[in-house]
Amino acid sequence: MAVTTGTRPRGAARRPSASGPLAALWGSTVGKKAAMAVSGLAMLGYLVLHMIGNLKIFFGAGELNGYAAWLRTIGQPFLGHAWFLWIARVALVAAVVVHGVAAYQLSRRDLAARPTGYRHTRPRQTYATRTMRWGGVILALFIVWHILDLTTLTVNPVADPGHPYQNIVGAFHTWYDGGIYCVAMLALGLHVRHGFWSAAQTLGVNSARRDKALKLTANLLALVLTAGFLSVPIAVMTGVVR
Repeated sequence: MAVTTGTRPRGAARRPSASGPLAALWGSTVGKKAAMAVSGLAMLGYLVLHMIGNLKIFFGAGELNGYAAWLRTIGQPFLGHAWFLWIARVALVAAVVVHGVAAYQLSRRDLAARPTGYRHTRPRQTYATRTMRWGGVILALFIVWHILDLTTLTVNPVADPGHPYQNIVGAFHTWYDGGIYCVAMLALGLHVRHGFWSAAQTLGVNSARRDKALKLTANLLALVLTAGFLSVPIAVMTGVVR
């Protein structure tokens, strides 16, 4: 009678793995951190460009509205009207989803790894580090509001398609819209400051010689983005932009 063992016969084909390398990478903590870093840097690049575009409001309605119309013609005639915008939106949504899911799963792993009742002395954390998770939640909720307000114009008081200048001015004339935007931009600054430094560590860019420059870059990015985005609602609410 043949005896069955748990060993694979020599020369037999290896059974393919149920999960591929990408799935294995995503399943690891290192892979999730890398996904967060790459998606975060992609969103950071978008934010810089978006802020620069927003600042055109200070040059008048014709400048901002013309810029918005130009965005819909990028890639023509190869791409159809506004195709580039939709491609960019889909890519941005994908980055947001990857970033959010990875952050949530890493948070759950971190909580699960802490033994109940275990106490130890933890290194002092910055305010940005302590509020990173709540900042992410605030920004996620703001993204939904911002889309409804200035993309789909569902809650915008002016809701004039093709005229973003008028829509922005109309939105920020309401105290709650301006307030929501300002709070979200402060959360964004903290998130960028900590997130840029974390991404540099995850991707192995930091070193003893580069740490100072990277921290300075993180601070400058957070400061410039926060000030740039805040300048628009503040200018409208104070009457500088009408």
